[in-house]
Amino acid sequence: MEAFLYIVPSLMIAIVSLRAVAAIRRSLRVSRAWSGGLTAEARCLGTYTITSGGRTAVRTTLHHVYEFVTREGRAVRFEERGGPGTTLAGDIVTVHYPADRPEQATAKPPAPWRLAASTGCLLASLGMFILVALGYMAVLHSMF
Repeated sequence: MEAFLYIVPSLMIAIVSLRAVAAIRRSLRVSRAWSGGLTAEARCLGTYTITSGGRTAVRTTLHHVYEFVTREGRAVRFEERGGPGTTLAGDIVTVHYPADRPEQATAKPPAPWRLAASTGCLLASLGMFILVALGYMAVLHSMF
């Protein structure tokens, strides 16, 4: 029974740590597209929403599907979530993409400080969760 009280927080810490790694990778990918990438004109092929949540809280995330042609003539299609609600199917937008990985393009306008702030806040909240879980395990250890 005592081991179970350590296993659950440890699994939660592992899951939160994986989420932190994913946030850092996403931030680096977008930053790389902005700073060292190329630009192209892309057409929004369509939008759709994904709704998640339950009875009390519902969250809707807007997704866009874009397509553009690289400088080498390769057609690339990609999806991006969280874009502006004013971009509709048929609209032309500027995308930024790394020269060696055009499938990692982004249609979000460059905003490095905003990206750093949002990633930092997310990492801080995930870090606080991990500290609380470690504190919980320390209290359990002192009790048994």
